Amino acid sequence: MDGREQEADGGVTCHLPCGGDRLPLCVPAENLVGVVIPRQPKDVPRSLDDELAIVRTALSRPIGSPALRELAAGAGSAAIVVSDVTRPCPTYRFLPLILAELESVPAERVSILFALGSHRVHTGEERRRLVGDEVADRYPCLDLDESDCVPLGATSSGTPLEVFRPYVEADLKICTGNLEYHYFAGYSGGAKAVMPGICARSAIQPNHSMMLEPGARAGILRGNPVRDDIDEAGGLVGVDFIVNVLLDEKKRIVGAVAGHYLEAHAEGVRRCDELFDMRIDEAVDVVVASPGGSPKDINLYQAQKTLDNVSGALRRGGTIVLVAQCAEGFGEETFAEWMADMENPRVLIERIRERFVLGGHKAAAIADLLLRTDVCLVSDFPDETVRRMGMHPFADAQAALAAALQKHGPAARVLVAPYGSRVTAARR
Repeated sequence: MDGREQEADGGVTCHLPCGGDRLPLCVPAENLVGVVIPRQPKDVPRSLDDELAIVRTALSRPIGSPALRELAAGAGSAAIVVSDVTRPCPTYRFLPLILAELESVPAERVSILFALGSHRVHTGEERRRLVGDEVADRYPCLDLDESDCVPLGATSSGTPLEVFRPYVEADLKICTGNLEYHYFAGYSGGAKAVMPGICARSAIQPNHSMMLEPGARAGILRGNPVRDDIDEAGGLVGVDFIVNVLLDEKKRIVGAVAGHYLEAHAEGVRRCDELFDMRIDEAVDVVVASPGGSPKDINLYQAQKTLDNVSGALRRGGTIVLVAQCAEGFGEETFAEWMADMENPRVLIERIRERFVLGGHKAAAIADLLLRTDVCLVSDFPDETVRRMGMHPFADAQAALAAALQKHGPAARVLVAPYGSRVTAARR
């Protein structure tokens, strides 16, 4: 834990990403327990060439699978699932390396599919930015279209599989993404590009409803009911090859795995834990956290994950200061409707237990947190909207921290997590 600068007056300056900016925060040295940031690997990439070399190495040493070029040799068509605008994955950097492995497949028969899940569709400019101009000009680039999903049976948990037709009909199915903690699926990456990435809401809702079950937590892979369902869906729908990258706080590629969708993903999870598992010895009174800036704080629907990731480090009755721009507001209509009813958090929790509603599930997660924690929010939301959400609005993180320190007293223990969407901060 580092990433801080000592000041002459005894305070420690930390920097919190917010949108595209980095906001300074001065924490009294006597209160600061630590600054939780991902560990750096031994060899930090110094250039784009270094990052691409990491991906090339992964492609040349696939885990549990033949090389992608070999798989492509017998394919007449291919589909590559890539992350949407809410994810930090730098697809445009490494996608050309994947496409180079598919030289035997005609370009017009290779589709780039954006894993929207339940998120909004992209603008044309966003699609081009995500994959790069050359790829956008040469290959079909398609957002998930729920009206063009086909039924493929169900998982053993009863999750109906309705999957985007261009993926289903492709001879070669490739999934990409970045690997980090997910607050109830355990980890991102692997088959998560398929479920929920290119599935209809009718499939996503029953899968996500298992977030209420034991084991559906960040950092749990085996025995996580949500993840187990995702991986089973991947096997039923078909995933021929994955490419998953690990990113540092500057969104540089510092690791990559490629190959079998379960075996390569498991190795990626192991590396993820090495870099991002930041557990602490004792509970703290205050956590100041940022999702890590854009796109992780593009809306509250995405920023909510950070609350869950860092809440394990907090004692009951403590305070989280969340610094998240939320330029697009709530980010999901049902979520916004449920958040407007936060006057009694227990009611939302009972509602989600009686009938799981996609979008409402994140509001219920926040409601559960608010029963045991105060949340101060520094964002673009109007103050009155923040209050209706059961949170305390502040114009800046410094003022929010001052209020938290006044509440918890001069001996309050403070933890800072500038990249809270990418680490799990909890008690050992």
